[in-house]
Amino acid sequence: MISALAYLQLQTARNRLLVRIRRLRQPKYLFGGIVGVLYFYWYFFRPVLMSTHRGQGASFQLFGITPELMESVVAMVLFVVVAGSWVFPSQRAALTFTEAEIAFLFPAPVSRTGLIHFKLLRSQLAIFFTTLLLTLFSRRFGGQAWIHAAGWWMMLSTLNLHFLAGSFAQTKLMDRGLTTWKRRFCILGLVGVLGVSVAAWVWVGLPSFAWPAKVVTPVAVEKAAEGPGSAEGVQHVQAVRDYILLATRSGPLAVVLYPFRVIARPFLASDRASFLAGFGPALLLMLLHYAWVVRSNVAFEEASVEASRKMAEKVAAFRSGNWQAAQKEMKRRRDPFPLGPVGAKPVALLWKNLLSLGQGFSPRLWIGFSVMLLVVGLSVGPSLGRSGWGAAVGMVFGILFSWSILLGPHLLRQDLRQDLQMMDLLKTYPMRGWQVVLGSMLAPAVILTAVQWLLLWVGGSLLLFAGVKGVPVPAILGVGLGASILVPVTNFLLLLIPNTAVLLLPGWFHTKEAVQGIEATGQRLILMLGQLLALVVALVPASLMFSLIFFLLKFATGALWSAIPVASVAAALVLVGEVSLGVAFLGRVFDKFDLSDELKG
Repeated sequence: MISALAYLQLQTARNRLLVRIRRLRQPKYLFGGIVGVLYFYWYFFRPVLMSTHRGQGASFQLFGITPELMESVVAMVLFVVVAGSWVFPSQRAALTFTEAEIAFLFPAPVSRTGLIHFKLLRSQLAIFFTTLLLTLFSRRFGGQAWIHAAGWWMMLSTLNLHFLAGSFAQTKLMDRGLTTWKRRFCILGLVGVLGVSVAAWVWVGLPSFAWPAKVVTPVAVEKAAEGPGSAEGVQHVQAVRDYILLATRSGPLAVVLYPFRVIARPFLASDRASFLAGFGPALLLMLLHYAWVVRSNVAFEEASVEASRKMAEKVAAFRSGNWQAAQKEMKRRRDPFPLGPVGAKPVALLWKNLLSLGQGFSPRLWIGFSVMLLVVGLSVGPSLGRSGWGAAVGMVFGILFSWSILLGPHLLRQDLRQDLQMMDLLKTYPMRGWQVVLGSMLAPAVILTAVQWLLLWVGGSLLLFAGVKGVPVPAILGVGLGASILVPVTNFLLLLIPNTAVLLLPGWFHTKEAVQGIEATGQRLILMLGQLLALVVALVPASLMFSLIFFLLKFATGALWSAIPVASVAAALVLVGEVSLGVAFLGRVFDKFDLSDELKG
């Protein structure tokens, strides 16, 4: 029976691969496949082939992290993941099968253990692929590739077995009358007892934590003024690291984290001897989980049929562009804002797209989060500034702000990319083409602008409190205000580019099934490069206008930093003109758009 199930899995994988290879006969997939292969080679395989690293210890020291500390960190992360798998599930154990698998396997003379083996074999295909990607990524930081691969496979396989065995155990508890909330109360109670025990152990059994003594010399004073990157800051980091190691490798926490350390040790091994020493216990722990799974006598067939039905509905809804249609049990939530019967027509699409975000968008939630961040910033900001860490944390917020500009338009797709398969319905609305295009882009633009303004405020406040050396306060205020002015219209410009691609290249967004594979990655890379090139071209006129106004005001008034907001307003007006022309152009394209004609052949 195992051989038949393995044959079925191999044939499924083979047919899936052949379908993707045949798909390369279409130019849109062939070009994407070529770019995807070049990307994976350049980013993943080339560093591995050209790398001269052989040990892993050097890679840890590069970040100031010892292998012992990394082992403790990985063990704590695994503990949190496993504890969460016992707290959050609220349904019976279910193995998800496709409708075809249910039709052929459930009536067949296949035992319950055989179905579990089938599920485990299928999960191994995903685990092997994930292991390959994680190995290529982690290998960039040093270490031996085969150790990384075996370590990732061991961790992922053990976690997969534990999740499955845990779901079976929770189903047994439910059959014996233990409700979901009682189980959560028990698990959280055990975690609370562990936390109290660890705190008591640290308070009683460990020496009090103390910062390294300061040596007051002229050189030390000069180094201390440099902030957290100075020698004193390094000593503080080392002191915290040593105390964390002492707390996690002794007392009750050492006992609780021991099995998770066993799982992590093969991956963190630096050579063959240490890998073999850690592989044996880790393999034994994985085999114990396997025995736990196959010996669990739990009826999962009915729950699996229901889970498979829901999964099929979600897949069908996702392919039709209405991914929330299958969520019938989703609790009704409040509208993002009251939508009046009369008003600007694009606002109706803004309301619709905000509603499609589901539980991810709630004005009350975001306002509460902003107020909380404001209170925390006002209370913690001055102390961070005096300690020298304010500038570092402020730079982190600046990096997040930059990443939000580059990646935000790709992550928030509540625009024409989401509504592509509903174009026929959109064309029936009593709206002009430019109104549909503008309304479709409003939701991601509003969300991105709100997040970026928040990042700017927090990062700028921390820099003001820190008092960055060589940067006057007016400079921080001027740059922050100028960026706040440019952010909204820049978001519209960035969102205009992928929405243009949707209307001009709909075949890259619309398929009968969800596009996956290396060719899909190549398509996304081509779109990102095209977006970057179009952005650079679009910013040239705005940059010239900014420079002209800035230098005129500088020479006329001598006010250097106050000229930045005024020049930003002028540049924003240029960008508004470009966005208006783009929206008008896309409106005409939308009026003539016919999805059936675009996808012929």
